[in-house]
Amino acid sequence: MTLFEIVAILLSLSALFSYINARFIGLPTSIAVMAFSLVFSLALVGVNHLGGQDLTRWAEQLIAQVDLGETLLNGLLSFLLFAGALHVKLDDLADQKWLVALLATLGVVVTTFLVGCAMWLVLGWLTIPLPFIYCLLFGAVVAPTDPVAVLAILKSVNTPKALSTKIAGESLFNDGVAVVMFIAILGIAQGDREATLQGIGLLFLEEAMGGLVLGFILGAAGYYLLRGLDNYQVEILVTIALVAGGYALASRLHMSGPLAVVVAGLMIGNHGRRYAMSKQTERHLDSFWGLIDEVLNAVLFLLIGLEVLIVTFELPVLLAGLAAIPLVLLARLVAVGVPVMALKPFQEHTSRSILALTWGGLKGGISVALALALPAGPERDLILPMAYVVVVFSILFQGLTVKRFLGRTAEK
Repeated sequence: MTLFEIVAILLSLSALFSYINARFIGLPTSIAVMAFSLVFSLALVGVNHLGGQDLTRWAEQLIAQVDLGETLLNGLLSFLLFAGALHVKLDDLADQKWLVALLATLGVVVTTFLVGCAMWLVLGWLTIPLPFIYCLLFGAVVAPTDPVAVLAILKSVNTPKALSTKIAGESLFNDGVAVVMFIAILGIAQGDREATLQGIGLLFLEEAMGGLVLGFILGAAGYYLLRGLDNYQVEILVTIALVAGGYALASRLHMSGPLAVVVAGLMIGNHGRRYAMSKQTERHLDSFWGLIDEVLNAVLFLLIGLEVLIVTFELPVLLAGLAAIPLVLLARLVAVGVPVMALKPFQEHTSRSILALTWGGLKGGISVALALALPAGPERDLILPMAYVVVVFSILFQGLTVKRFLGRTAEK
């Protein structure tokens, strides 16, 4: 199957499911597309049992060729993060900078260790053999809140500005930290890295801080180029090159591509929008990146739903995944509650904001992509289905209820 055929199939299915939802149902597009793709995948499994092995095998080969982990982490994610960062106001983010910073760093670390320790106990009770270091790795996989899922939901929710800034800001930054955590723990598990604070600290400096610095340089370069133009077609092309080229450069330099793209997007969306763009350019730029965001979101959530075709579920592992759902939520509650309470003397927060940040911390494609990025082996065969169960619950159940939950949350 050629690349063009694969893209054509994915776009056609995304368009079909989006149309059915828009015409007859009216759910948030991303959630609806994933739900339809899950139903579609389960229907293919049913067809397989009725003698349609060729169709099911064809679908499995399609998903295997796409490789969600590679496609998201080294492709779609850069464009989705930039599109999201374009619309986050730096002034609003600065008001919440300490909480966002704590949630994106300490929150990821706390969630990783709490989930890892809890799952080690649960898996031991279920007599499922998974070393402790790989339980921590599962914690790192499910620790980040997914910016794609979160930003897609926030668009349709009338959320107080302060709360939406906290949720969006954390989701944009914490995936870069989570990837660093994932790389560090995986290196320790495989014996490639020593379990020392110095080693992990150096990795964090290289990946995270390097990504932030590179993002600033990219954003400044993009701002300089845009300021010298008044041609919206060329200016949009410059932003595309900034995203694709910057993300590729960050990967080559072993720096965090997600963090680099987010910082560049914030600079272009704020200083670039204010001082380097005409109203016409701003309008066309927003329309272009809004369309890119919608199309890639639909394709990504379609892939997440179709991924069930190649994930192997055994009853004990399925039970472990279901047990992980409340544990991940409890760990998230602690990871949110501690920073919020620590900052309470300096900035007012309500108990409802803690609950809103907990329930609004959706898991998504990044968790699945990290699980798929694990080397083939028995550990991957355990971590992947458990992570998939957590993600499906988060997107479908939390995603469908978070609009009502956040809409009723009032805070200053």
